[in-house]
Amino acid sequence: MEPDQVHDPRVALAAERTLLAWIRTSLAMMGFGFVVARFGLFLRELAQVEGAPIRPGSGISLWIGCSLVVLGVVVNIVAAALHVRNIREFIQGKPYRVSVSSLGVVVTLTLAVIGLVLTVYLSFWSR
Repeated sequence: MEPDQVHDPRVALAAERTLLAWIRTSLAMMGFGFVVARFGLFLRELAQVEGAPIRPGSGISLWIGCSLVVLGVVVNIVAAALHVRNIREFIQGKPYRVSVSSLGVVVTLTLAVIGLVLTVYLSFWSR
């Protein structure tokens, strides 16, 4: 990295915007996890209001919801650690390193798996 870029405020501001985007993502995951965790309770209440027989809950929505909340917490911690590392490297004049297995790829694949599990769960619940 050129010496002028080390003191360029746009570099630090871009890194901060990236951190804030990860914070928003992790908060959304935690909020969605809470909704999913309570979804089983909602379905049981809905069945009771409609007079349908109440099935015993499998607890899978609670586990999926809690895993989303934990994933959100992990994303927050990893994003903060990556931010600190990137800022230190920028200050030292090191170039930005691109990685194939970035946080975004890991989070995307994990959310895809959780989405598939939720799809299977909801399709069996509706029967």
